[in-house]
Amino acid sequence: MKSFDHYLKLTEEIGFVEESRQSLVYVRGLPNATIQEIIMFETGESGIILSLTSEYAEILTYSKYPVKTGVRATRTGSKQEMPVGFEVLGQTVDSFCNPLNVGSTFTKPKVSRPLDVSPTGIADRKRIEKTFETGVAIVDFLVPLGKGQRELVIGDRKTGKTSFLYQTIIKQAKLGTICIYAAIGKKKADIKRAEAVFKKHGIENNTVIIASGAEDPSGIIYLTPFSAMTLAEYFRDEGHDVLVVMDDLFTHAKFYREIMLIGRRFPGRNAYPADIFYLHARLLERAGNFLLKNNAEVSITCLPAVDSVQGDIAGFIQTNLMSMTDGHIYFDVDLFAKGRRPAINPFISVSRVGRQTQSSLSLSLNREIISLLTSHNQIESFSHFGSETGPDTKRILTTAERIFTFFTQGATEVTDTNLQIVIFGLLWLETWQEIPTMEKDIEVLQKTYLESPQAQAMVKEIVASSPTLNDMLEIVKKRKYDLLQTMGVH
Repeated sequence: MKSFDHYLKLTEEIGFVEESRQSLVYVRGLPNATIQEIIMFETGESGIILSLTSEYAEILTYSKYPVKTGVRATRTGSKQEMPVGFEVLGQTVDSFCNPLNVGSTFTKPKVSRPLDVSPTGIADRKRIEKTFETGVAIVDFLVPLGKGQRELVIGDRKTGKTSFLYQTIIKQAKLGTICIYAAIGKKKADIKRAEAVFKKHGIENNTVIIASGAEDPSGIIYLTPFSAMTLAEYFRDEGHDVLVVMDDLFTHAKFYREIMLIGRRFPGRNAYPADIFYLHARLLERAGNFLLKNNAEVSITCLPAVDSVQGDIAGFIQTNLMSMTDGHIYFDVDLFAKGRRPAINPFISVSRVGRQTQSSLSLSLNREIISLLTSHNQIESFSHFGSETGPDTKRILTTAERIFTFFTQGATEVTDTNLQIVIFGLLWLETWQEIPTMEKDIEVLQKTYLESPQAQAMVKEIVASSPTLNDMLEIVKKRKYDLLQTMGVH
């Protein structure tokens, strides 16, 4: 931004602050002002116009402190923009691309883009057909995602949502996807934790953190997800697949509600403003699978997160986001209390477009696991009545227990999809009789797989030559000894 005098000379319009309410300022004058235009104050602060009346311009400021009445204001003639470019990779920046780490310096991009744009039309979009890997077995098997999908991550606080988002970023960054993590109104400790996780896994050069702190002005927090999506669109237009994680939109909605209530807007349901649905829908609609002018197919996959309260997913913001996304991954507080990690409930979770990206092998795996876990739930319900269990029932309970153990993953642990499939084949063939032995062997399998090109080639060959689950089980059964020996398990 340039000086106040520069814009005053450029537009030749001046207004005066008549009223100031925390982050909202009401300016009289500026006859040619437009919605979303940037306004500059003589004290150096700036803001954007939220609404216009015949008398006032309502301005959302980016200052921590209220602008005093009587201060002069002038138009800039431009909308809010953000510098975008590859220079921001590996950086932690705010909504205006300024570095947040003390002493951190980088060359600021010279190209800028407006933060609020109309979503790309359907003529430039393409059907979602490519699988999106998260590195989390229970999601990749039971709630599959596709590149360009918008999948809501929902659950109570402290149930593992952020850990899952980290795992997905780690997996995708290692596959070459550019990952943008939008930390909305977070504590500084949370932002530092994200930086540490990305650095530990060596993916910082493929990631960008756009962050706003809980102590930041409401205007800065409000812009954070828009900045993330604007940067994603730049990388998309440069031919790169992008993952955008918004952590979280419930916080964003609360700060937007605060802004609107300060502005004395008529409150709607739960005191949220009436346009909150439009605001989030317009934001998330900017994600998708796109066809560029050179016929290249690129995607922006979006994972917005939202908190539920005591397992209730029927809240106003939660149901709004469910209706505008392509499904949701539900973190169950009861499963978390039982020690399930990740605490994802596959029966409540939904993926509306992910299954169309799966291979026939993955689809048959999905059906088999869901069928078994459904039987397991039914048996557990009857067992409360003290009914006796036969051999078939015991087999289902034992196999289900092994599957839950197989699905257990650490907070930042990611696995390869092909390896997941082959391990499941070994599990299904009852290779392991004891859970501790199984856990130990799977750990060895995963470690050997990462270090051995021979093991990777064997696993890839088995999956590629298996059109269905039965075919895969036959191959694994015949080659089980060689497979385990190659993977270092005896």
